[in-house]
Formats: sequence, C-alpha cells, structure tokens
Amino acid sequence: MAKNLFDDFSPVSAKLWKQKIQFELNGADYNQTLIWNSTEDIKVKPFYDKEDTAKKYSVSTKASQFKICQNIFVFDLDKSIEKALDSISRGAESLRFTIPDSNINIIKLLERLPLEKIAVYFRFRFISIDFVKRIDAFVKEKKAAVYCLLDPIGQLAKDGNWYATQEKNNFETLNIIAKETASLSLISINSGLYQNAGANIVQQIAYSLAHANEYFNRIDTINKPIVFQISVGSNYFFEIAKLRAFRILFKKIAQEYEHKLNCHILVTPSKRNKTIYDYNVNMLRTTTECMSAILGGADAVANLPYDSLYHKDNEFGGRIARNQLLLLKNESYFDKVDNPAEGSYYIESLTNQLAEKALLLFKDIETKGGFLKLLNEGVIKRKIQESADAEQALFDSGKETLLGTNKYPNKNDKMKHDLELFPFVKIKPRKTLITPIIEKRLAEKMEQERLSEE
Repeated sequence: MAKNLFDDFSPVSAKLWKQKIQFELNGADYNQTLIWNSTEDIKVKPFYDKEDTAKKYSVSTKASQFKICQNIFVFDLDKSIEKALDSISRGAESLRFTIPDSNINIIKLLERLPLEKIAVYFRFRFISIDFVKRIDAFVKEKKAAVYCLLDPIGQLAKDGNWYATQEKNNFETLNIIAKETASLSLISINSGLYQNAGANIVQQIAYSLAHANEYFNRIDTINKPIVFQISVGSNYFFEIAKLRAFRILFKKIAQEYEHKLNCHILVTPSKRNKTIYDYNVNMLRTTTECMSAILGGADAVANLPYDSLYHKDNEFGGRIARNQLLLLKNESYFDKVDNPAEGSYYIESLTNQLAEKALLLFKDIETKGGFLKLLNEGVIKRKIQESADAEQALFDSGKETLLGTNKYPNKNDKMKHDLELFPFVKIKPRKTLITPIIEKRLAEKMEQERLSEE
C-alpha cells in the first residue's frame, strides 16, 4: 500500500509561514515589500496554501487534445490551398482561413482539404446566408469539424458598423443561417479585440460573456459550440487562470439557457505587447503566451509570427510560429497531462478571484441593459480606454517593461527601411454607427519617435 510521504512532516499554517517571512525581512514591511496589486485589483502574495482555495470552482481542461492552428488569409485561392496543404504536412492540425469576400470559391477550397483529419475555422469579413449554406451542404455528410466564425456584435465593436446584408438586420440573418444549417458551429466571440485594445483581464472575461449572452437572447437555435477567439498576454499565471475562469463562467451562464455544450476556445498571442524593435524577443513572448494558452485549456492555439507587425505574410515567419507550438507539443510534452493547472494553490486562487470579479461585472452590465446597449452608448469603449490608459502610464513610466523598447534598447537597431506593413494605428475618418474599439500596442508612441530619428 502506498505511503503518503508528507505524513512524516508536521503541517505548517499560513500564519507561521508569514511570521517566518516577516522575521527574514529584517524589519521591512511584509505588505509593502512582498505583496503587489494587479490591474485587476488582485493582491498577489508571496505564497499560497490550501486555505486560499477554500472556495473552489470546478473546471476541467484537456491539454492533451489542443490543436496547432495555422492562420491563412485567402487572397489567391490556389496559393492558399497550396499553403494549407503544406502547413498540414508540416504539423498544423487545424486551419483558420480569413475569407475577405463571397466571391471566393469556397467549395474548391473544401474539396482539397483532408477534413477527416483537421478542424477548419472560417473567419468572414461579410455575412451571407447562401455562402454559409454552401459550406453546410458540403460538410453535412463528412462529419467534419467546421466553424464559421460569425460575430456581428464583434464586427460592430471593431468596425463601428454592422455587416452589410440584404436582410433586415444582422441578427435576422444569423437566425436564418442557424435555422437552415445543421452541421456548422456558427457563433463566435471576438474576445481578442478587448485584450488588444487594453482591457484588463476581468473586463475581457465579463465583456466577452456579456457579448455571448446577447446571442443567447437573440438567436433562436444554438446547438453547436460557441467559439471564443481569445488573445493572451505575458502575465503568465494570470492568463492561465483567465482561460479557466472563462470556462467556469460560460458554463454557469449557458446553463441558464439549457445550453449543455462547452465553449470552444481558440487562442492567439496578444499584439499589444509586441514590438518592431528587437523583434526577435517577440518569439520569446509568444512562446510563453502559447504555454499559458495550453495550460489554461485552449482547444486550439494559432501562434502569432514574430514579424507579423512589419512583414507581410511569409513562409519563414509562419514556419517558426508553427514550430514553436510543435516544440511545446512534441519536445516539451505539454500535451501529456489533462487539467495541468489543477491543484496549484496560486492558479486556483487567481481563477477563483477572476471568476468572482468578472461575474460581478457581468451582472452589472446586464442590470444596466446588456452589452449591446452599453456598447452603443460608448460605455464599453470608455471603460476599456480607462484601463488602457492606466497600463500605458505604467509602460511610459517604466514600471511595465518591454525589453528592447523601454528597457535595454539596442541603439543600433534600425527599422525604418524594413517596414513592409505600417505597424501603427491608422484612423480613417468615415461614417460609423458607433465609435469603434481600437486595438493599440503599448510601444507605438516610443517606436514612432525612434523611427523619426533614423
């Protein structure tokens, strides 16, 4: 019979640990020296024990089943098919296609893909009943995992306008599609918009769930998983806890609508902390972010190429991004244990606190009329901007660090003539229904100043 080795040691209470630490501090204040406060107003302690997880939410994740996803923008159809097949042969297990318009021959694309082996995500820049019905008709008998990432509310939030459609409104169009298709997952939540615009983690969770709640209230038939497209940043343990809190709260809300399916989480590293100077550091950032995604329970991870800010899509950047995930899966064995974060007092405590704070914010949004109402009134944008400004102030003062930019910059690094893409926010004056939520990187102002000096 197995012996529990820890029975040989006397238990030590949190009080005794704190007293020992206070003694070792030689008079320094415990709270001021060792406890720091996150932007989510969570006080992070130097140690955690089982007392910190007295109230524990149940969450189950399956790291062993996470899929490596490759992003492909469909411009030239034949080249996109060639790239898709090459990516699969080199380790990609799912594909996310960005479809710019309804003129793309979507059946030709589907015919060439090994749908029995991979999952496919379609991210549209339009909404069309006939287009989605063609996809549904093709995959109906193939039992393929195909997700059409339709998100009219996300379109409004990001662009300021709804999708253009011949129907009365976007929700009517989505209801027709849901009624007339049976094989596709249709609804997606663009959570990454809120993260990349500067929302803190509690806001990201609450806004995304309130966003999803609008679909529960407005779409009559939701019989497939809802896909959350989430961005993760560099706060490693907080990001693990964020994904776990997402699952906990989604399940809680979905039960109110008798929706029994778990959400499907597709994760991409954040753009907010990426830089054009010392750009190779982006590879290190995305590696830890992909690790957070896997340990937090992502169903699929689509890595961000290290040079995506300033280079056009290229084979080398895409291959390195994919290989980072292959290393984590095949050489670092991140797919060998399900629910790997379970039992960590620190992560369990963070998960509980984030879930509780996000649930309070979610309830406040619903009390005030719901997400769409607050989005139209500009409240959501204003709250995100307040959070973004606070984080920007930390970066500008040097309290939040981006290596190679505001700390240890390489003065000899020149980028002016290497920019194939414009890596800064461009706002074109145009007529919109609401002021859109704008994604912005922390390093933009500092980078522009450096470029002007080259």
